[in-house]
Amino acid sequence: MDAADLLDGDNGKNKPLLPPPPPPRRRPWYYCNTTAITLVMFVLTNTVSIVVSSGAGPSLLRRYNYKPSALRLWDGGSSALLAADLNATQSDLAASRAELAALHARVRTANELLRTLLDAMYTTHNASTTFAADGWKRELAGELKLAVVGPHDTGTNATGGEAPAAFPALGHACVRVQDDLERYMSYTPGGECPSDEALAHRLMRSGCEPLPRRRCRAPSPKGYTHPLPLPASLWAAPPDAAVLWDAYLPCKNYSCLITAPAASFDLRREKARWARDDGALEYSIAAVLASRPNSTVRVGLDLAGGGAGETTYAPGTFAARMMERGVTVVTATVSDGAPRNSFVAARGLVSVHVTAAHHRLPFFDRTLDLVHAAAGGLGVAGGGGGVVMEFALYDVYRVLRPGGLFWIDHYPCAAAQVNETFARMVVERVGFRKLRWNTGRGKGKDRWYISALLEKPMMA
Repeated sequence: MDAADLLDGDNGKNKPLLPPPPPPRRRPWYYCNTTAITLVMFVLTNTVSIVVSSGAGPSLLRRYNYKPSALRLWDGGSSALLAADLNATQSDLAASRAELAALHARVRTANELLRTLLDAMYTTHNASTTFAADGWKRELAGELKLAVVGPHDTGTNATGGEAPAAFPALGHACVRVQDDLERYMSYTPGGECPSDEALAHRLMRSGCEPLPRRRCRAPSPKGYTHPLPLPASLWAAPPDAAVLWDAYLPCKNYSCLITAPAASFDLRREKARWARDDGALEYSIAAVLASRPNSTVRVGLDLAGGGAGETTYAPGTFAARMMERGVTVVTATVSDGAPRNSFVAARGLVSVHVTAAHHRLPFFDRTLDLVHAAAGGLGVAGGGGGVVMEFALYDVYRVLRPGGLFWIDHYPCAAAQVNETFARMVVERVGFRKLRWNTGRGKGKDRWYISALLEKPMMA
C-alpha cells in the first residue's frame, strides 16, 4: 500500500493519526530568596546615600579606582560576588568615615581660627571706637595704655571669692592734654622717673587729676639729709637737701623762698597768726575751738594751704598752729611755682596734692571735725565759677561730721556776691548753720572779704 492509498482510502476515515510534536525545550531558571535581595538593596542604597551626602564618594572612587561590577543575581556564583561587593563597600565606608572625621576636625580648627580673628577685629574696632568716643586724638599705647585701659584683675576678696575688676582712675580732662600726658608717661619701666614736677603740675591745673600711676622710682635729692626734729621743724627753714629742686623753679633753695616777698614763706612772722580775735574778720584759733566741747576738734583739713593775695601764709602754717593745740590737720595745696608740698612735709606735717575747687576731697564721709578754707580753696562765687564753688561746698559738707566746723577765713568776693550768691549758697542751698558771719572791704576796688564760722547741723 502506497501513500496514496493511505490518503484516499475510506475517504480518510480510517487514516492513522500522526504522533504529536515534542514539547519545546525550556531554559532553566534559578530562584533567589526575596528577603536576601531586599536586604542587599537596602544596604547598598543607604551606603551610596551616605557616601554621596558626605561628599566623599568621588574621592573614594578616585582613591581606590573602584569600578562596581554588575551583580549577577541569577548566576550560580552570585553569592560569592555579592559577599565580595559587600566587603569592598564596607571597607570604602570605613575609609569615608575616617576622611569625614578628618574633615570635621579641619572645619573645627578653621572655625576656631575664624572666631579668634573676628574677636580680635571686634576688640580692635571697639577700642578704636572707644578712643574716638572718649575724645583721644590718638590710640593709647605703651605705659599710658597699660595704666589707663582697664579693667585690672584684683585677685580674690576676703571671703575667697573673685573680687570685682578694678578700673584705673584718670581725670576726664586728660583727653584734652594728651600730648603732655604722653610725655609724662614716657619713661623706662623699672628705672628712675624723670624730674618733671612742672609737667605734672601743668597737667593737674588743666584738670588732669588724678594722674595715672607710673612704674618708675622717684629720684632722691643728692646729699639728702634727715629733716629737723619736731617741734623745731615747725618754725625753722627746712634743709635744702630735703627736696629735689627742679630747673623750672626760680629759686634753688628754701632760703630764697623764705626771703622772697612774693613767696611769703617767712616763718618768723607765722607764729602770730590766728592768735588775735578782733570781732571782725580776724578769728582766733582759741575762739574757734571754744565753740565746740573741749577736745572734740581732733582732725581737720586746711584748703588752699598758703592762701593767696592779702591772706597769704606759709604752706602748713595753719596745720602747725593747730598741732600746737593737739589737732591734726592735713594741708591741701599745689606746688605752683614752688615746692609747697615738700615744704609742708619738711615741717613735719601732712600734705595732699589736691585742689578742692575742682576735685573730690580724698576723705570718707563724716570723718573730719574741722575744715579751714582760705582764698582760692573753694573757687570763685560769681559767674560760671559759682557752680564750681557749690560743688566744693557740698563736698566740704560731706566730709564734715555732724556738728563739725567750717571756718571760712578772709575769702575774697565781689560786693554784689556777698549776700546774693555766697550767703545764699552756703546757708540756704548747702545747709550750713551760721555761728559767726563777718564781711569787710578789701584794699582793691569792689573787693570784699568774708570770714565765717559755720556748723554742719547735728540733724539734716
